[in-house]
Amino acid sequence: MKFSIGGSLKLAFRPWVEGLENIPAEGPAILASNHLSFSDSFFLPAVLDRKVTFIAKAEYFTSPGVKGKLTAAFFKGVGQLPVDRSGARGAGEAAIKSGIEVIERGELFGIYPEGTRSPDGRLYRGKPGGLARVALATGAPVIPVAMIDTEKIQPPGKVVPKLMRPGIRIGKPLDFSRYQGMDGDRFILRSVTDEVMYEIMKLSGQEYVDIYATAAKRQIADAEKAAKESGKAADKAAKAEKAEAEKAEQAEAEKAKGETGAE
Repeated sequence: MKFSIGGSLKLAFRPWVEGLENIPAEGPAILASNHLSFSDSFFLPAVLDRKVTFIAKAEYFTSPGVKGKLTAAFFKGVGQLPVDRSGARGAGEAAIKSGIEVIERGELFGIYPEGTRSPDGRLYRGKPGGLARVALATGAPVIPVAMIDTEKIQPPGKVVPKLMRPGIRIGKPLDFSRYQGMDGDRFILRSVTDEVMYEIMKLSGQEYVDIYATAAKRQIADAEKAAKESGKAADKAAKAEKAEAEKAEQAEAEKAKGETGAE
C-alpha cells in the first residue's frame, strides 16, 4: 500500500526533494522533521525508497465502522504506528519505547521534535524527550528534515487538499553517539534537541520561536477568545448606544409633536 499511496501522491502533487543522498540505503536512522501539516507524514515517506515509521494516535486505528477500518488500513499502509496518548507521560514513554524498537530493527524512525503542528508556519522549540532520548539510547544518526509549503496544501481544519508542489529538504546526518547512554541527563537532552532544531531551521528558512508550539497554540486561542469577547462587548455597547439614540430621537419627536399641538 505504501507504494500505491506514495505513487499517487507523487503523481498528483509532484513534490520536489533535495538531499535524498543523505538517507542511508540501509541501517537505522532517525528522521527529525518540522511539522506544518497533517500531510507531512505522507509526503516524506512518498519520496523515499525505504519505509519510515511515524507515531500516530491510537484512535486512528480503533475507530468503529467501515470508515474506521479504512482509516486504520491507510495509516498502517503508510507506516504509522499506533500509540495510546491518554496521559501525557504515558504517551511519551510509549512513543520512546516504540521508536527504540523501530531503530533496533534497523529501520527509519520519523519524529516531529516540536510535538505538534506549527500553528502559524513558524518553527518552535523542540521538546527534549522523544527525539533525544531515542537517539541517545540507540546511537542512531539523526537526519534533519524540512517540509516546505505543506501547510498551504492542507491547513488545519481543511479536508480537501489544494493541488500544489510541496518541497522536502533533507540535511546531513548528525552523530550524537558520543552521548550514547546519557539519556537521563536533561542538559544533554536539551543540547541535542537544540542542535537538531537549528539544522531544521537552516533547511526550512522558518522563523524560530523559542517557546513550545503547544504554548503558542494556547496564546493564539486566548487571543482569539479575548478578541471575540471584545467584539461581543463592542457590539453590545453599539446596540445600547443605538437604542439610547433611538429613545432620545423618539422623545424629541414626541416633544415636538406636543409643542405643535399647543399652538
